[in-house]
Amino acid sequence: MRKIDAMKNFIFQTVPVLHFGEGCLAELPGQIAALRASRPMIVTDKGIVNAGLIAPVEQTLRAAGLEVAIFDEVVADPPEAIVLQAIEAAKSAGVDIVIGLGGGSSLDTAKVVAALAVDGAQPLADIYGIGLLDRKGLPTILIPTTSGTGSEVTAISILTTGETTKAGIISPHLVADVALLDPAMTLGLPANVTAATGIDAMVHAVESYTSRNGKNPVSDMLAIEALKLLTAHIETACSDGSNMVAREAMLRGSMLAGQAFANSPVGAIHALAYPLGGIYHIPHGLSNALVMPYVMQYNLEAAAPLYAELADALNIPRGSENSSEARAQQLIDFLEALAVSVKAPRKLRDIGIARDATTELAEAAMLQTRLLDNNPREVTLADAQRIYDAAW
Repeated sequence: MRKIDAMKNFIFQTVPVLHFGEGCLAELPGQIAALRASRPMIVTDKGIVNAGLIAPVEQTLRAAGLEVAIFDEVVADPPEAIVLQAIEAAKSAGVDIVIGLGGGSSLDTAKVVAALAVDGAQPLADIYGIGLLDRKGLPTILIPTTSGTGSEVTAISILTTGETTKAGIISPHLVADVALLDPAMTLGLPANVTAATGIDAMVHAVESYTSRNGKNPVSDMLAIEALKLLTAHIETACSDGSNMVAREAMLRGSMLAGQAFANSPVGAIHALAYPLGGIYHIPHGLSNALVMPYVMQYNLEAAAPLYAELADALNIPRGSENSSEARAQQLIDFLEALAVSVKAPRKLRDIGIARDATTELAEAAMLQTRLLDNNPREVTLADAQRIYDAAW
């Protein structure tokens, strides 16, 4: 029987109100009223508008007699200029609640807009880092349309600063007041986006489980359940996008993984993925999917026992060798086989990145000190270079 380790102190925080399930979008007006608000602004992107996903949200609000402001200029890896534009739009419209609708970029932008679209707010440049946002701003309701980022349940927003660098804002004041997760909002997601965002969520679960900082039993439990849901349903969600059971499982898995890593933060997979987004504008989920197996292989010597626990939790078939290293390798191989099965690009060269770009990528990855510090194994510049070379 496994010995239970002595309990360590930990902290766990998440969204106070969470509505999940098909049709729960109907709860939106009631939640706005419960937050004593009446002038909402939807923060989203043109893709969501063109896909028709904003229509049911707007109709639900207007049917309740609410005037709706819309900011739909968010782009992937949102730059500061767009966020500042959205803040000014919120102030000009006199809104008293922000609704984020979309993928991670829209939700991250909405959280920052809500925080800073109030009188006396700090400058955006002053809140990058951990715990530097000094107060809560407007109420926030987040509605994800992808099953990957988990942003609807995290205290984190990632923005692009300067030309290529991503920086994080981490604060309990960014946690949404309400998350509304309606799997019907994800039905139109293309297979390639379903694959990339699904692998992104798996990475959140794996990195949360192996985090050097903040690892806790609640996050561990959520990460395992997330991985079970995501690995069991990603292939169906990609091949049969209208399958509501698969879509519900993916959205739930993404949410659980988000709750896990919001409290036990991600590491080197994300650190090495960020430069792919910042420099080459590769979507975040795809960036994570590309570097995942190579970073996990690198981490093997430090994280093998934890990877082995995840392999057991997923009931991955055992091989003849019974060591934790062998079991950990089975997890890496299993996740990689899933990525191949859902046709996610597997090499940097497959997405047009030149062989000699790996040096620049490695140097950029080393700037992600917050993430690298969470990794179970230390990563040097030479290590990062070797990982990118393997991924090329």
